[in-house]
Amino acid sequence: MSVEQSSSSVADRHVDVVVIGGGPVGLAAATYAARAGLSAVVLEPRVGTIDKACGEGLMPGGLQALADLGVDPPGHDLRGIRYLARGRVAEADFSGGLGRGVRRTVLHDALRGAVDDCGVEVIPLSASGVTQDEHSVVVRTAVQSGAGPTISAAWVVAADGLHSPTRRSLGLDRDQRTRGSRDARDARGAREHEPGDPGTEGDSRRPGRYGLRQHYGIRPWGDHVEVHWSRHAEAYVTPVADDLVGVAVLSRQRGPLTDSLADFPQLRERLGDAPVVTSVRGAGPLRQRTSRRVSGRVLLAGDASGYVDALTGEGISLGLAHARAAVSAIAAGEPDAYERAWRAATRRYALLTHTLVQVTRPSWGRRLLVPAAAALPPVFRGAVNELARPNP
Repeated sequence: MSVEQSSSSVADRHVDVVVIGGGPVGLAAATYAARAGLSAVVLEPRVGTIDKACGEGLMPGGLQALADLGVDPPGHDLRGIRYLARGRVAEADFSGGLGRGVRRTVLHDALRGAVDDCGVEVIPLSASGVTQDEHSVVVRTAVQSGAGPTISAAWVVAADGLHSPTRRSLGLDRDQRTRGSRDARDARGAREHEPGDPGTEGDSRRPGRYGLRQHYGIRPWGDHVEVHWSRHAEAYVTPVADDLVGVAVLSRQRGPLTDSLADFPQLRERLGDAPVVTSVRGAGPLRQRTSRRVSGRVLLAGDASGYVDALTGEGISLGLAHARAAVSAIAAGEPDAYERAWRAATRRYALLTHTLVQVTRPSWGRRLLVPAAAALPPVFRGAVNELARPNP
Protein backbone atom coordinates (compact mmCIF):
# COMPACT_ATOMS: atom_id res chain seq x y z
CA MET A 1 0.00 0.00 0.00
CA SER A 2 1.33 3.42 -0.94
CA VAL A 3 1.63 6.31 1.50
CA GLU A 4 -1.18 8.08 -0.34
CA GLN A 5 -3.47 5.04 -0.04
CA SER A 6 -2.58 4.67 3.62
CA SER A 7 -3.26 8.34 4.24
CA SER A 8 -6.70 8.17 2.67
CA SER A 9 -7.54 4.98 4.55
CA VAL A 10 -6.95 6.55 7.97
CA ALA A 11 -8.57 9.93 7.34
CA ASP A 12 -11.42 10.57 9.77
CA ARG A 13 -10.85 7.20 11.44
CA HIS A 14 -11.38 6.71 15.18
CA VAL A 15 -9.70 3.83 16.97
CA ASP A 16 -9.26 2.80 20.57
CA VAL A 17 -5.45 3.03 20.54
CA VAL A 18 -2.92 4.74 18.30
CA VAL A 19 0.57 3.36 18.86
CA ILE A 20 3.29 5.82 17.85
CA GLY A 21 6.41 3.89 16.86
CA GLY A 22 6.76 0.52 15.15
CA GLY A 23 9.75 -0.89 17.00
CA PRO A 24 9.50 -3.96 19.23
CA VAL A 25 7.74 -2.15 22.09
CA GLY A 26 5.22 -0.46 19.81
CA LEU A 27 4.47 -3.69 17.97
CA ALA A 28 4.06 -5.51 21.28
CA ALA A 29 1.69 -2.81 22.54
CA ALA A 30 -0.42 -3.11 19.39
CA THR A 31 -0.57 -6.89 19.78
CA TYR A 32 -1.59 -6.62 23.44
CA ALA A 33 -4.25 -4.08 22.45
CA ALA A 34 -5.73 -6.32 19.76
CA ARG A 35 -5.79 -9.28 22.12
CA ALA A 36 -7.63 -7.14 24.67
CA GLY A 37 -10.34 -6.47 22.08
CA LEU A 38 -9.22 -2.90 21.34
CA SER A 39 -8.95 -1.49 17.85
CA ALA A 40 -5.45 -0.20 17.15
CA VAL A 41 -3.18 1.22 14.48
CA VAL A 42 0.59 1.70 14.50
CA LEU A 43 2.24 4.79 13.04
CA GLU A 44 5.75 4.07 11.76
CA PRO A 45 7.32 6.08 8.91
CA ARG A 46 10.11 3.57 8.28
CA VAL A 47 9.04 0.87 5.86
CA GLY A 48 10.23 -2.71 6.12
CA THR A 49 12.41 -4.34 8.74
CA ILE A 50 13.82 -1.85 11.25
CA ASP A 51 17.30 -2.21 12.70
CA LYS A 52 18.98 -0.18 15.44
CA ALA A 53 21.91 -0.34 17.81
CA CYS A 54 21.05 -3.00 20.38
CA GLY A 55 22.88 -5.55 22.51
CA GLU A 56 20.45 -8.21 21.17
CA GLY A 57 20.53 -10.43 24.24
CA LEU A 58 17.11 -11.44 25.54
CA MET A 59 16.96 -12.33 29.23
CA PRO A 60 14.82 -15.36 30.20
CA GLY A 61 12.09 -13.02 31.44
CA GLY A 62 11.97 -11.20 28.11
CA LEU A 63 11.90 -14.47 26.22
CA GLN A 64 8.94 -15.59 28.34
CA ALA A 65 7.13 -12.32 27.63
CA LEU A 66 7.56 -12.91 23.90
CA ALA A 67 6.31 -16.48 24.26
CA ASP A 68 3.18 -15.14 25.97
CA LEU A 69 2.59 -13.09 22.80
CA GLY A 70 3.07 -16.18 20.66
CA VAL A 71 6.42 -14.90 19.39
CA ASP A 72 9.43 -17.23 19.28
CA PRO A 73 12.24 -15.62 17.26
CA PRO A 74 15.17 -17.83 16.23
CA GLY A 75 18.59 -17.09 17.62
CA HIS A 76 21.33 -18.54 19.82
CA ASP A 77 20.70 -19.91 23.31
CA LEU A 78 22.32 -17.98 26.17
CA ARG A 79 23.11 -19.60 29.51
CA GLY A 80 24.16 -16.49 31.39
CA ILE A 81 26.52 -13.52 31.67
CA ARG A 82 30.32 -13.49 31.80
CA TYR A 83 32.43 -10.47 32.85
CA LEU A 84 36.08 -10.28 31.73
CA ALA A 85 38.90 -7.84 32.52
CA ARG A 86 42.69 -8.17 32.72
CA GLY A 87 42.63 -11.95 32.85
CA ARG A 88 39.92 -12.12 35.53
CA VAL A 89 36.56 -13.77 34.82
CA ALA A 90 33.24 -13.71 36.68
CA GLU A 91 30.41 -15.88 35.39
CA ALA A 92 26.75 -16.30 36.37
CA ASP A 93 24.25 -18.65 34.77
CA PHE A 94 20.55 -17.88 34.53
CA SER A 95 18.61 -19.87 37.11
CA GLY A 96 15.22 -19.41 35.47
CA GLY A 97 15.93 -20.94 32.07
CA LEU A 98 17.81 -19.94 28.96
CA GLY A 99 18.01 -16.52 27.39
CA ARG A 100 18.52 -16.01 23.67
CA GLY A 101 20.66 -13.87 21.43
CA VAL A 102 18.41 -12.58 18.65
CA ARG A 103 19.23 -10.20 15.80
CA ARG A 104 17.23 -7.02 16.19
CA THR A 105 15.92 -7.43 12.64
CA VAL A 106 14.76 -10.99 13.38
CA LEU A 107 12.96 -9.80 16.51
CA HIS A 108 11.29 -7.01 14.60
CA ASP A 109 10.06 -9.35 11.87
CA ALA A 110 8.69 -11.81 14.45
CA LEU A 111 6.73 -9.08 16.26
CA ARG A 112 5.54 -7.59 12.98
CA GLY A 113 4.18 -11.03 12.11
CA ALA A 114 2.23 -11.09 15.38
CA VAL A 115 0.77 -7.66 14.61
CA ASP A 116 -0.23 -8.75 11.12
CA ASP A 117 -1.84 -11.90 12.51
CA CYS A 118 -3.95 -9.71 14.81
CA GLY A 119 -5.12 -7.61 11.88
CA VAL A 120 -3.50 -4.40 13.15
CA GLU A 121 -2.49 -1.98 10.41
CA VAL A 122 0.99 -0.46 10.44
CA ILE A 123 0.72 2.85 8.58
CA PRO A 124 3.79 4.58 7.06
CA LEU A 125 3.17 7.95 8.66
CA SER A 126 5.00 10.04 11.25
CA ALA A 127 3.19 11.48 14.25
CA SER A 128 3.79 15.23 14.16
CA GLY A 129 1.83 16.14 17.29
CA VAL A 130 -1.04 15.28 19.60
CA THR A 131 -3.87 17.29 21.10
CA GLN A 132 -6.32 15.90 23.58
CA ASP A 133 -9.35 16.59 25.70
CA GLU A 134 -11.08 14.66 28.44
CA HIS A 135 -12.42 12.02 26.07
CA SER A 136 -10.06 11.56 23.13
CA VAL A 137 -6.73 12.28 21.50
CA VAL A 138 -6.16 13.66 18.00
CA VAL A 139 -2.87 12.61 16.40
CA ARG A 140 -1.57 14.79 13.60
CA THR A 141 0.56 12.97 11.06
CA ALA A 142 3.09 13.88 8.42
CA VAL A 143 4.35 12.49 5.13
CA GLN A 144 7.40 13.53 3.13
CA SER A 145 5.33 15.95 1.10
CA GLY A 146 3.86 17.69 4.16
CA ALA A 147 0.95 17.25 6.52
CA GLY A 148 -0.86 13.93 6.59
CA PRO A 149 -4.31 13.01 7.88
CA THR A 150 -5.35 13.23 11.51
CA ILE A 151 -6.39 10.18 13.50
CA SER A 152 -8.70 10.26 16.48
CA ALA A 153 -8.27 7.76 19.29
CA ALA A 154 -9.38 7.16 22.82
CA TRP A 155 -5.74 6.57 23.87
CA VAL A 156 -2.20 6.88 22.58
CA VAL A 157 0.79 4.71 23.47
CA ALA A 158 3.99 6.53 22.50
CA ALA A 159 6.81 4.07 21.90
CA ASP A 160 8.84 6.32 19.63
CA GLY A 161 12.25 5.66 21.07
CA LEU A 162 15.09 7.09 23.07
CA HIS A 163 14.64 10.65 21.76
CA SER A 164 10.85 10.50 21.67
CA PRO A 165 9.34 13.53 19.88
CA THR A 166 6.04 12.79 21.62
CA ARG A 167 7.65 12.93 25.06
CA ARG A 168 9.27 16.26 24.27
CA SER A 169 6.13 17.78 22.74
CA LEU A 170 4.16 16.94 25.89
CA GLY A 171 6.80 18.51 28.15
CA LEU A 172 7.60 15.18 29.82
CA ASP A 173 11.32 15.39 29.13
CA ARG A 174 12.79 16.15 32.56
CA ASP A 175 15.94 17.83 31.24
CA GLN A 176 13.73 20.03 29.07
CA ARG A 177 11.64 21.03 32.09
CA THR A 178 14.62 21.76 34.34
CA ARG A 179 17.08 23.30 31.92
CA GLY A 180 16.54 26.73 33.44
CA SER A 181 16.73 25.63 37.07
CA ARG A 182 20.13 23.96 37.51
CA ASP A 183 20.95 25.97 40.63
CA ALA A 184 17.79 24.84 42.37
CA ARG A 185 18.48 21.24 41.37
CA ASP A 186 22.04 21.41 42.68
CA ALA A 187 20.75 22.73 45.99
CA ARG A 188 18.54 19.68 46.36
CA GLY A 189 21.61 17.45 46.27
CA ALA A 190 22.37 14.41 44.23
CA ARG A 191 19.18 12.46 44.89
CA GLU A 192 16.89 13.76 42.15
CA HIS A 193 14.86 10.66 41.40
CA GLU A 194 12.19 8.63 43.07
CA PRO A 195 12.54 4.85 43.47
CA GLY A 196 11.90 3.18 40.16
CA ASP A 197 12.51 6.34 38.16
CA PRO A 198 15.39 6.06 35.66
CA GLY A 199 16.07 9.71 36.24
CA THR A 200 19.68 9.81 37.24
CA GLU A 201 23.09 8.98 36.12
CA GLY A 202 24.42 11.84 38.18
CA ASP A 203 24.62 15.45 37.07
CA SER A 204 23.09 16.02 33.63
CA ARG A 205 26.13 18.15 32.75
CA ARG A 206 28.37 15.06 32.74
CA PRO A 207 29.19 13.52 29.36
CA GLY A 208 26.55 11.06 28.21
CA ARG A 209 27.19 7.45 27.26
CA TYR A 210 26.85 6.21 23.69
CA GLY A 211 26.57 2.81 22.08
CA LEU A 212 27.93 1.35 18.83
CA ARG A 213 27.13 -2.09 17.41
CA GLN A 214 28.38 -4.27 14.56
CA HIS A 215 28.24 -7.96 13.58
CA TYR A 216 30.99 -10.40 12.70
CA GLY A 217 30.68 -13.57 10.66
CA ILE A 218 32.20 -16.01 13.12
CA ARG A 219 31.03 -19.07 15.00
CA PRO A 220 30.24 -18.13 18.64
CA TRP A 221 32.90 -19.34 21.07
CA GLY A 222 30.51 -19.60 24.01
CA ASP A 223 26.90 -19.54 25.17
CA HIS A 224 27.12 -16.53 27.48
CA VAL A 225 26.87 -12.81 26.84
CA GLU A 226 30.41 -11.62 27.42
CA VAL A 227 31.05 -8.18 28.87
CA HIS A 228 34.67 -7.07 28.42
CA TRP A 229 35.70 -4.16 30.65
CA SER A 230 38.39 -1.59 29.88
CA ARG A 231 39.31 1.75 31.46
CA HIS A 232 36.79 3.71 29.44
CA ALA A 233 34.27 1.32 27.91
CA GLU A 234 32.50 -2.02 27.94
CA ALA A 235 32.23 -4.37 24.97
CA TYR A 236 29.21 -6.69 24.86
CA VAL A 237 29.58 -9.86 22.83
CA THR A 238 26.30 -11.62 22.01
CA PRO A 239 25.99 -14.80 19.92
CA VAL A 240 22.91 -14.29 17.73
CA ALA A 241 23.21 -17.21 15.29
CA ASP A 242 25.41 -20.25 14.67
CA ASP A 243 27.67 -18.15 12.47
CA LEU A 244 27.12 -14.61 13.75
CA VAL A 245 28.26 -12.61 16.76
CA GLY A 246 27.19 -9.08 17.67
CA VAL A 247 29.63 -6.71 19.36
CA ALA A 248 28.38 -3.54 21.04
CA VAL A 249 30.58 -0.97 22.79
CA LEU A 250 29.31 1.50 25.39
CA SER A 251 31.43 4.47 26.37
CA ARG A 252 31.45 8.17 27.24
CA GLN A 253 34.15 8.63 24.62
CA ARG A 254 32.84 9.04 21.09
CA GLY A 255 34.83 7.70 18.18
CA PRO A 256 34.98 4.93 15.56
CA LEU A 257 34.17 1.42 16.72
CA THR A 258 37.56 0.19 15.53
CA ASP A 259 39.26 2.65 17.89
CA SER A 260 37.10 1.50 20.79
CA LEU A 261 37.89 -2.17 20.14
CA ALA A 262 41.59 -1.40 20.48
CA ASP A 263 40.98 -1.26 24.26
CA PHE A 264 39.96 -4.95 24.24
CA PRO A 265 42.95 -7.01 23.06
CA GLN A 266 41.46 -10.32 24.21
CA LEU A 267 38.29 -9.67 22.22
CA ARG A 268 40.26 -8.49 19.19
CA GLU A 269 42.21 -11.76 19.29
CA ARG A 270 38.98 -13.76 19.47
CA LEU A 271 37.51 -11.95 16.47
CA GLY A 272 40.73 -12.38 14.49
CA ASP A 273 40.11 -11.73 10.82
CA ALA A 274 36.39 -12.55 10.98
CA PRO A 275 34.50 -10.65 8.28
CA VAL A 276 32.40 -7.65 9.27
CA VAL A 277 28.91 -8.37 7.94
CA THR A 278 26.88 -5.33 9.06
CA SER A 279 27.46 -1.61 9.16
CA VAL A 280 28.03 0.21 12.44
CA ARG A 281 24.90 1.52 14.16
CA GLY A 282 24.93 3.94 17.05
CA ALA A 283 22.65 5.27 19.77
CA GLY A 284 22.89 7.91 22.47
CA PRO A 285 23.15 9.73 24.67
CA LEU A 286 21.63 6.81 26.54
CA ARG A 287 20.26 8.48 29.66
CA GLN A 288 16.82 9.97 29.12
CA ARG A 289 14.88 11.39 32.04
CA THR A 290 11.13 11.80 32.26
CA SER A 291 9.02 13.70 34.77
CA ARG A 292 6.17 11.21 34.43
CA ARG A 293 4.93 8.56 32.03
CA VAL A 294 1.28 9.58 31.64
CA SER A 295 -0.09 12.82 30.27
CA GLY A 296 -3.87 12.67 30.08
CA ARG A 297 -4.64 9.96 27.55
CA VAL A 298 -1.08 9.55 26.30
CA LEU A 299 1.14 6.87 27.84
CA LEU A 300 4.89 6.54 27.24
CA ALA A 301 6.41 3.06 26.88
CA GLY A 302 9.84 1.58 26.27
CA ASP A 303 12.82 3.88 25.80
CA ALA A 304 10.44 6.82 25.30
CA SER A 305 9.38 6.53 28.95
CA GLY A 306 12.91 7.06 30.27
CA TYR A 307 16.21 5.22 30.16
CA VAL A 308 19.19 4.84 32.47
CA ASP A 309 21.77 2.89 30.49
CA ALA A 310 22.18 -0.22 28.34
CA LEU A 311 24.76 -1.61 30.77
CA THR A 312 22.55 -4.40 32.13
CA GLY A 313 20.90 -5.36 28.82
CA GLU A 314 17.35 -5.15 30.14
CA GLY A 315 15.84 -2.85 27.49
CA ILE A 316 13.65 -5.24 25.50
CA SER A 317 12.37 -7.14 28.54
CA LEU A 318 11.48 -3.90 30.27
CA GLY A 319 9.84 -2.44 27.17
CA LEU A 320 7.61 -5.49 26.80
CA ALA A 321 6.53 -5.09 30.43
CA HIS A 322 5.71 -1.44 29.74
CA ALA A 323 3.63 -2.37 26.69
CA ARG A 324 1.63 -4.95 28.62
CA ALA A 325 1.05 -2.63 31.58
CA ALA A 326 0.05 0.31 29.37
CA VAL A 327 -2.57 -1.71 27.53
CA SER A 328 -3.89 -3.19 30.79
CA ALA A 329 -4.35 0.32 32.20
CA ILE A 330 -6.06 1.48 29.00
CA ALA A 331 -8.40 -1.51 28.96
CA ALA A 332 -9.36 -0.73 32.56
CA GLY A 333 -9.75 2.98 31.84
CA GLU A 334 -7.25 3.77 34.61
CA PRO A 335 -4.20 5.53 33.14
CA ASP A 336 -2.82 6.34 36.58
CA ALA A 337 -2.51 2.62 37.19
CA TYR A 338 0.12 2.57 34.44
CA GLU A 339 2.32 5.03 36.30
CA ARG A 340 2.29 2.69 39.30
CA ALA A 341 2.88 -0.41 37.17
CA TRP A 342 5.68 1.32 35.28
CA ARG A 343 7.46 2.14 38.54
CA ALA A 344 7.04 -1.42 39.79
CA ALA A 345 8.46 -2.87 36.56
CA THR A 346 11.30 -0.36 36.34
CA ARG A 347 12.39 -0.15 39.98
CA ARG A 348 14.85 -3.03 40.17
CA TYR A 349 16.31 -2.30 36.74
CA ALA A 350 16.80 1.38 37.58
CA LEU A 351 18.34 0.67 40.97
CA LEU A 352 20.79 -1.98 39.78
CA THR A 353 21.72 -0.18 36.59
CA HIS A 354 22.15 3.21 38.23
CA THR A 355 24.27 1.67 40.98
CA LEU A 356 26.49 -0.12 38.49
CA VAL A 357 26.90 3.01 36.36
CA GLN A 358 27.90 5.03 39.41
CA VAL A 359 30.29 2.39 40.76
CA THR A 360 32.08 2.09 37.43
CA ARG A 361 32.33 5.82 36.73
CA PRO A 362 35.71 6.28 38.51
CA SER A 363 38.64 4.34 37.06
CA TRP A 364 39.27 2.52 40.35
CA GLY A 365 35.68 1.28 40.33
CA ARG A 366 36.08 -0.17 36.85
CA ARG A 367 39.34 -1.88 37.87
CA LEU A 368 37.77 -3.52 40.92
CA LEU A 369 34.40 -4.57 39.48
CA VAL A 370 35.33 -7.87 37.81
CA PRO A 371 37.67 -9.02 40.62
CA ALA A 372 34.90 -8.25 43.12
CA ALA A 373 32.31 -10.15 41.08
CA ALA A 374 34.70 -13.10 40.77
CA ALA A 375 35.38 -13.06 44.52
CA LEU A 376 31.67 -12.90 45.42
CA PRO A 377 29.91 -15.29 43.02
CA PRO A 378 26.63 -15.46 45.00
CA VAL A 379 26.30 -11.67 44.84
CA PHE A 380 27.07 -11.55 41.12
CA ARG A 381 24.73 -14.46 40.43
CA GLY A 382 21.98 -12.83 42.48
CA ALA A 383 22.26 -9.52 40.59
CA VAL A 384 22.20 -11.23 37.20
CA ASN A 385 19.15 -13.32 38.05
CA GLU A 386 17.33 -10.39 39.61
CA LEU A 387 17.43 -8.76 36.17
CA ALA A 388 16.74 -12.01 34.32
CA ARG A 389 13.48 -12.90 36.05
CA PRO A 390 10.13 -11.96 34.47
CA ASN A 391 8.78 -8.48 35.09
CA PRO A 392 5.61 -8.14 37.17
